[in-house]
Amino acid sequence: MDLALLRTFVTVHRAGSFTRAAALLGLSQPAVTSQIRTLERQLGRPLFLRQARGVTPTTIGDELAHKAAPHLDALVEIAERGLDDDSSVRTLHLAGPPEFTAERALPALTELAGDDGLGFALRASFGNAEETLEGLSAGHHDLAISTVRPRGALLTATALCDEEHVLVASPRWYEEIGTGAVHGKGPAALENLPVVEVHESLPFVSRYWGSVFDSRPAASGTVVVPDLRAVLACTVAGAGLAVLPRYLCTAALERGEVVALHDPAVPPLRTYFLVVRTGTLAMPHVARAHEWLQHAASDWG
Repeated sequence: MDLALLRTFVTVHRAGSFTRAAALLGLSQPAVTSQIRTLERQLGRPLFLRQARGVTPTTIGDELAHKAAPHLDALVEIAERGLDDDSSVRTLHLAGPPEFTAERALPALTELAGDDGLGFALRASFGNAEETLEGLSAGHHDLAISTVRPRGALLTATALCDEEHVLVASPRWYEEIGTGAVHGKGPAALENLPVVEVHESLPFVSRYWGSVFDSRPAASGTVVVPDLRAVLACTVAGAGLAVLPRYLCTAALERGEVVALHDPAVPPLRTYFLVVRTGTLAMPHVARAHEWLQHAASDWG
């Protein structure tokens, strides 16, 4: 059986689409369709059910993928390890949310990208979860950091770390609402405070209010800027209250530039995931970065 046909089959099985598989393989969609039809003729059985949006594997298709995929991944690993011994520099394409990627992931990975990085080069791009996962699925990235766990067989996600969210404001606002006011009155004490957020929908404030106060915020965004680092800067400057990841505002809290307005017994958390295309952890530079980030995350708590 032609290994090229099996490789195309496994890619279609993981992608759930001839179109997406073609993009990952660098082939035209008709070429992918032709290869799958050839394999189906050789086996005498249909491997996929064609649907309006993508394809669904048949029972024999699932069985073949289960048997063939590990061996194909092993062949990729052999080939990639052979390349890794070469003097050529391997490049890792990383994507993720701008703040977490810049503050956490990139500083950790640059230790691999230095002079002793064994040929490890790094390219990074920023985007929201949807953009990042779409780019990973399309083959534009090797490794993605996402706050959304993807569905389907094309992408494989591993929990990386949890992010604690903190309700903060400048000391001026803390003094204005009164020490302990939030604890005594709940969200009512905060209704008249301006809000700094990353989007008009108030994603961070709404999540905090729903988790901690079991309600929705009454205020609207006074300052809206699509970067949490800018949100922090505006909050320090006195623009209003904000909900920020603790890792991002810890230094400002320690310096007294912002104050935590509330200390819930169970703070809201958000989980980050490391995501790869299924099978690509056979590539040494991807596996090395994946393992390194997991190790680094153990010290972020």
